[in-house]
Amino acid sequence: MMKTLDFEAVVIGSGCAGYNAADRLFDLGVKNIAVVTEGRNVGTSRNTGSDKQTYYKLSLAGDVPDSVMDMAKTLFAGGAMDGDTALAEAANSTRCFMKLAGLGVPFPTNDYGEFVGYKTDHDPGCRATSIGPYTSKKMTEVLEASVMSKKIAILDNLQAVQILTEGENVCGLIALDLSKTDEPTFVAIRSSNIVMATGGPAALYKNSVYPECHTGSSALALDAGASFQNLSEWQYGLASIDFRWNVSGTYQQVLPRYISIDDDGCEREFLLEHFKTPSDMLKNIFLKGYEWPFDVRKLGGSSYIDLLVYRETVLLGRRVYLDFRREPTGLDGKFDGLDETVYNYLKNSDALIDLPIKRLEKMNPGAISLYADHGIDITKEPLRIAVCAQHHNGGVAVDANWESSVSGLYVAGEAAGTFGVFRPGGTALNSTQVGSLRAAEHIAYFADKTLSNGFADIAEKQISQFENCVRSHKAEKSTIGEMRDRYQSIMSRSFAFLRNPDDMKKAKAELETLKKSFDTDNVFVSFAELGQFFKNREILSMGLAVADAMIYAAENYGSRGSALVTTSDDILSPSPAPENENGRKEALMTVSEGGKTRSFGRPVREIPDRDLWFERVWAKYRKNTIQN
Repeated sequence: MMKTLDFEAVVIGSGCAGYNAADRLFDLGVKNIAVVTEGRNVGTSRNTGSDKQTYYKLSLAGDVPDSVMDMAKTLFAGGAMDGDTALAEAANSTRCFMKLAGLGVPFPTNDYGEFVGYKTDHDPGCRATSIGPYTSKKMTEVLEASVMSKKIAILDNLQAVQILTEGENVCGLIALDLSKTDEPTFVAIRSSNIVMATGGPAALYKNSVYPECHTGSSALALDAGASFQNLSEWQYGLASIDFRWNVSGTYQQVLPRYISIDDDGCEREFLLEHFKTPSDMLKNIFLKGYEWPFDVRKLGGSSYIDLLVYRETVLLGRRVYLDFRREPTGLDGKFDGLDETVYNYLKNSDALIDLPIKRLEKMNPGAISLYADHGIDITKEPLRIAVCAQHHNGGVAVDANWESSVSGLYVAGEAAGTFGVFRPGGTALNSTQVGSLRAAEHIAYFADKTLSNGFADIAEKQISQFENCVRSHKAEKSTIGEMRDRYQSIMSRSFAFLRNPDDMKKAKAELETLKKSFDTDNVFVSFAELGQFFKNREILSMGLAVADAMIYAAENYGSRGSALVTTSDDILSPSPAPENENGRKEALMTVSEGGKTRSFGRPVREIPDRDLWFERVWAKYRKNTIQN
């Protein structure tokens, strides 16, 4: 007989968005809740970062004024983003940031307690802050500690494989018990409110900086009938690949030496061949730190480096490294020839010293120890890099309460499609906290928490289908890894930052053929591989949705953000399809209909007029919160 677990609300995911959702729900009085996770120690929040992982917030230091509306306008200006979510992310920024500081995230303050900031990409002010490479890791740890102190149920080793609906409402989910490998074991969880905090679709690409332990589960929402938004909008950038990590910020600002090595061991400083002068090359290496994501507007500057690295690694089959042990050509200890911006930055950082590794040690020693922690000593060996997928600006479409088009299904963190073409660096971490707060508040104050009477029949039918299906996929040899590599290779080849419309259409047709043959293509030896079998299904479903959105975007919006749309074979003179800037006023929607995806544009929701008269706001607040 099927065992059913009942909760008022369920959170899927144990990153900083998921833990904050559970923590907020408990504090708001919704205490019969659970966190469902494939593994408490996996996921992007706990296992990724950069040289100086950024948290973007409202300014809390200095003499330059800032406001909620100013920050909302900055977010909205990125294009294809809805104004109501932009306003909510700005309005709740300080509240969420101060909670983290109170829980023990050591965001730096000056002698008087100001949370000082710095300027990040697409940031008109200095709203960014950081605790170093592990900002999101520390966020996850303090939120996890808060959740555990409240004895909130954490259901570990459960992989959500299906969100169940009754009519147009969520009624629960089915999870695979990963601890049971002898037989397929599914768990039915009944709840009328689910917060999906599963991160971005990290396993789509072969060339990826997402940690290998994180794959994403966005297809859960796709299969449940939720609409998606801006699936075409990603961030791509330079990353190390032997250990997956962004090489942004200080890694570039210390002016490392870029080298390429071919199969014969021949080493070249290949950037020198493509910039007019060594000084121009060094300037753009420095700017690569600030302007880390690939950006079609910077093809003549810092993003030209991404194209050159891609050319060396993919087209020419060479290995590219950052070498911190020797000075790049054009420097050799003579700083006077540097661009004024570069010189002043190094001077103000007390880093006008010889060798990139010494400058890195001076400005950000944690950036060195981070690689040492993972067996890579950049003081003695170069660091292998490539152009990789890093963050998804799109995802499940949500309203200003982070509720999807499916009633009772909320989505927070990178799984939610709250960003558009551009976003300031660090806004993703702010969004994890704001989105989960907004979802928790809406569940606590407004959501129907009545459990479904028909859930048992729905769940038993779905589990029976799964059990019959998976038993037929056992074989003498597993193809799970082989097929995943094939799906990911197609995505990296045709649906990354270089996008040829004709090639994308052919590649999408290839994916559609693979979807039809999925059951015969994907077989396994042991039920221990069952979780990865479901992940392959996830990758293929989301790959097709992303492909559909990218083709629509290429044909209707042209080159924008991290998408270089071109039909040219010459990567160094790509002749980008011009951007249709009217597309910035649209959100690109993608829906699944009859097993196939369809994409279309809709006008973005403008930043709303809001009531600022205290007495009216107070009366409404009392009605919605205190009385509930």
